Amino acid sequence: MLPADNHIHSRWSWDTAETSTMELECARAIHRGIPAVAFTEHVDFAVWGDGDGTRWPSLQLGDRPPSFAPLDIAGYQANIEKCREMFPDLRVLSGIEAGEPHLFPASVTRVLGAGSFDRVLGSLHCIPVDGRLEGDTWTLFTRHDPYDLMERYFAELFALVEESQLFEVLAHCDYPRRSWPTARVGGYREADFEDHYRSVFQALASSQRVLEINTGSPLASAALMRWWWEEGGQAVSFGSDAHRPSLVGDQFELAVHIVEAAGFRPGRNRFDFWRR
Repeated sequence: MLPADNHIHSRWSWDTAETSTMELECARAIHRGIPAVAFTEHVDFAVWGDGDGTRWPSLQLGDRPPSFAPLDIAGYQANIEKCREMFPDLRVLSGIEAGEPHLFPASVTRVLGAGSFDRVLGSLHCIPVDGRLEGDTWTLFTRHDPYDLMERYFAELFALVEESQLFEVLAHCDYPRRSWPTARVGGYREADFEDHYRSVFQALASSQRVLEINTGSPLASAALMRWWWEEGGQAVSFGSDAHRPSLVGDQFELAVHIVEAAGFRPGRNRFDFWRR
């Protein structure tokens, strides 16, 4: 039995096509044998709101994508209710993926207060570089030493975990590896950053929160998931990070083997996180 997919994007996310409807993604989940889906739409910010930016008061926002748009919470939640009626055999959860919640705490709090969300993911897509918040990792890797850039990323990720209590699940804990310049410096090796992973995992575990295995990123190894277990991690969430229906539950069979090899097992019911 496959686990719930706790990280899916539909047309309500600013970076997802109108053709990626909740209805099509729910149908795909049922076809794949996925028991539950969480539509964790992107919540990102192009400007500082009142109460944001206190950690880096002089930080410029850099080249934020022009397509950033506020989540239409009313329309999104109406669509959630429609899918719950259309697919009674599938558990349909609401959610958001909050980008840089430690830098935009007030703005994220306002979104959370405006709706009802079952899953809240915390993500780090952008990091401070030379006084600007930058998120184009492909370009950053051409301008900076890749190892130094990853170390900056992990330092900021540690700060995110330590400083923000607004999320339950830490998504794609090594996001920039999607853009790793393999042709120039060789393949990405998790072992090169073991101490950084472990520091983040220890902080996350001490707060009793959950680590995601993201199948839209290069899949984590069993060794990496074992580091999470060794640092006290109690639970794992599975997320496809799908932005189109065909990717819902993608590679979940392999992800299950990885998580089991690290010592985690299915939770209290088929909708639960996997636990140690």
